[in-house]
Amino acid sequence: MSDQPFIAQEQDENHIVAERRAKLAEWRATGKAYPNDFARGNVSGEIFDLHGTKTGEELEADPVEVSVAGRVMLKRVMGKASFVTIADAGGRLQLYVARDGVGEETYAAFKRWDIGDIVGAAGALFRTRTNELTVRCAEIRLLSKALRPLPEKFHGLADQEQKYRMRHLDLIMNEASRSAFMARSRIVRSIRDYMCDHGFLEVETPMMHPIPGGASARPFKTHHNALDRELFLRIAPELYLKKLVVGGFEKVFELNRNFRNEGMSPRHNPEFTMMEFYEAYSEYHKLMDFTEDLLRHSAREALGAETFAYQGRPLDLSRPFERLTLIQAIMKYHPHYTPEQLGDAGWLRQKLDAMKAEHKPGMGLGALQLALFEETTEADLWDPTYIIDYPAEISPLARRGDGDSEIAERFELFIAGREIANGFSELNDPEDQAERFMAQARAKDAGDEEAMYYDADYVRALEYGLPPTGGCGIGIDRLVMLLTDSANIRDVILFPQMRPE
Repeated sequence: MSDQPFIAQEQDENHIVAERRAKLAEWRATGKAYPNDFARGNVSGEIFDLHGTKTGEELEADPVEVSVAGRVMLKRVMGKASFVTIADAGGRLQLYVARDGVGEETYAAFKRWDIGDIVGAAGALFRTRTNELTVRCAEIRLLSKALRPLPEKFHGLADQEQKYRMRHLDLIMNEASRSAFMARSRIVRSIRDYMCDHGFLEVETPMMHPIPGGASARPFKTHHNALDRELFLRIAPELYLKKLVVGGFEKVFELNRNFRNEGMSPRHNPEFTMMEFYEAYSEYHKLMDFTEDLLRHSAREALGAETFAYQGRPLDLSRPFERLTLIQAIMKYHPHYTPEQLGDAGWLRQKLDAMKAEHKPGMGLGALQLALFEETTEADLWDPTYIIDYPAEISPLARRGDGDSEIAERFELFIAGREIANGFSELNDPEDQAERFMAQARAKDAGDEEAMYYDADYVRALEYGLPPTGGCGIGIDRLVMLLTDSANIRDVILFPQMRPE
């Protein structure tokens, strides 16, 4: 493909920037550039809420004076009068700027202002002949100069990466992006309110750890100069939160940022948001009930409904979530597999080899079953489904089942084919935890970079006594993806990680 169109576009933009810098120099010469004394009294959304139903006759009989400010998005300059549309946090609003209203000198300056400039204006509301609510400006001022032009079109596949790299432009130009991130804020607030209303205490735990713990993942490393020690960015807050339960905080939660030195995909970002909560004298069945109710609450707060469409397919959070074991799930969606096959480690290895699915030589039966589930079944779990009773060998922090020591009291919640939450009855036996950490340490020594370290400080905390406890982590980014109908995790993270340009 020829580079000529891109070179021409860059030359055009450079020419526009040069023209705008010349206008900025003229503005500076007046001694009035970048003022900070304009008092905005109204936002567009508020104006429409209070006065959007008033007729032109009502506004004329009882004038409403407003002062507004925002970015110029549209501009129609005529002879002695012009129309401008500005955008602010509440939406868009039309301004009517006339020479007789603002004065000849201001109007002459106004005509040289550009799309993207930020202006402040004051005047009375009226209705145009097309019945659009508009501000008849008695005053208008340039508050900030946009030196770079806004893109004429800012959507579609060609601009997708630019949206992520230049989120500020995406938010200026794309109403859907603004709506998604406003919804994200409502979802996070609804979760925080729900947890506090149910007696949980919000806490903050360290983001730099001497030992990365609470999950199996490859960490980011850093160095603390004053302490002269290696530290790790948090992969999970779990161990610190459980120390708080040991300390007597029986219901705690944290909305936190986690960092995992892993690949990127439409549902993975190396920096992501989780909500983790822990409750003393609880267990994983109770956690599943609570998590269901929490997600329904978030859907109602974000969408006003518990049923909605995601990527063109219906989702219903109002019905009880299905609960299946790994084997039950595999057989439900692949009934040609038999229980005997799924219980045969040799057969599982051959099957995974044939699928070219990743698995390691030292994997036990449970880990092989999980690998087959991830390869064949996980993507089929569209309706909300809990996969329960995971193998203990891959759940080093979860309590073993009373009836079967090879099974952990653990669940993962899947919706639309992706994991949304992970929870379990916590392992509170310090000797069993020490043995599990040792097994993880041996795996790490054997080359498993995602295996856990032995955390002697956490084992010591457990030796003071952790009550029976249940804990759960919910992926906020993936939940927001569901509730905003977003296909890519980068669409719900304001500033996702990107490869260098």
